[in-house]
Amino acid sequence: MNQSVAHEANPMPRKRVLSGIQPSGDVQLGNYLGAIKGWVDRQDEKDNFFCIVDLHAITVPQDPNELRHQTRSLAAILFAAGLDPSKSNVFIQSHVPPHAEACWLLNCVTPIGWLERMTQFKDKARNENRERMSTGLLDYPVLMAGDILLYSADEVPVGEDQKQHVELARDIAERFNRLFGDTFVVPEPIIPEAGARVMGLDDPSRKMSKSFADIRGHAVRLIDEPKEIERTINRAVTDSYNEIRFSDDPERSGVNNLLGIYKVITGKTTEEVENDFASARGYGDLKRSVGEVIISELAPIRARYVQLMDDIAELDRLLSLGAAQAIAVSGPKVDEMKERIGLVLQGGEL
Repeated sequence: MNQSVAHEANPMPRKRVLSGIQPSGDVQLGNYLGAIKGWVDRQDEKDNFFCIVDLHAITVPQDPNELRHQTRSLAAILFAAGLDPSKSNVFIQSHVPPHAEACWLLNCVTPIGWLERMTQFKDKARNENRERMSTGLLDYPVLMAGDILLYSADEVPVGEDQKQHVELARDIAERFNRLFGDTFVVPEPIIPEAGARVMGLDDPSRKMSKSFADIRGHAVRLIDEPKEIERTINRAVTDSYNEIRFSDDPERSGVNNLLGIYKVITGKTTEEVENDFASARGYGDLKRSVGEVIISELAPIRARYVQLMDDIAELDRLLSLGAAQAIAVSGPKVDEMKERIGLVLQGGEL
């Protein structure tokens, strides 16, 4: 049964959730534990749309062949991690034209001052030659707002660094609703608690990032071989205390990070995690156990990923299913936006 029919049969409509992820850099353990694993675990609870935001990626220079590969690779990882096409709509942003259309329509009601106040834009403007920055870098929060508002998403799971952009989407929705009548659901940013901040294994003061995934010892990538995972975990920064327990001491952030990874993967409580290591002989035992649970968690994901990347036709078929569902929802919404603004719809007015 397809998703729309299943929802019509459900007397209690489920909340809709939309998440986007850029096809840039290698997906690593922090992405998985902080976001993807939660998406998979909760996909039975809500009406899910997961968007590979390739239009966001091109706000900075990209190698075309690499972008194509990264986009498919990310899709394969999402499906391999457990997103089920019968429960979750996974699609590529550029396959759904209403996203770009909505961005333009929302541009025309978004004051430029709102965009210039965005923290990420101000940081980039300080660090780069502003004369050479693309307009997309200034404007991509409006595209992100369109991504969210097209689906009447109640919730948008994001990291702390993207919370401001969801708040901007709320402001844009409220402004559009004031100008043209109730059109959009005003979404809530949802910041996951468990596993929300997996830190760099080489520097536990810095969040694990796709941008640094290629730096030796920084991150475990989801498609790493077991031996590489072992090597990465063995290089992880710890401390000189040789005490395996959670602590508020900033000097112990490396051990906290390893214990946190173990806790999220195993689903154990803090007390259970500490009991597991009560008889450990040192940090070598900690790293060995953490490496084992990571390898066990990622092995089936890597196997399914390889299958999908060896069968691009099947991967593209799954993405087409998601795009069709996305268009079925976003198309009528962008038409509603046009009609409210005063544009003449193709084939006549509503």
